[in-house]
Amino acid sequence: MKQSKFPKGWDEERVHRVLAHYEKQTEEEALAEDEAAYEDRTQTTIDVPVELVPAVRELIAKHQTSHHSKTTADNSG
Repeated sequence: MKQSKFPKGWDEERVHRVLAHYEKQTEEEALAEDEAAYEDRTQTTIDVPVELVPAVRELIAKHQTSHHSKTTADNSG
């Protein structure tokens, strides 16, 4: 049997929890969740050419790392 490979921070249990969440969600709950995501003014959704996805992911990871480091430094004093 092929071993499943999960993204960092994920495991089989987490996958099952996420699947269970969406499988039990009503259509109204799903719509409310989608609408809430679009109302979040701290993020946006864009179309990115597939060949640029790795570069975009790298930029996001760098941003998250630098933002986390800055937040940690700001809270340490």
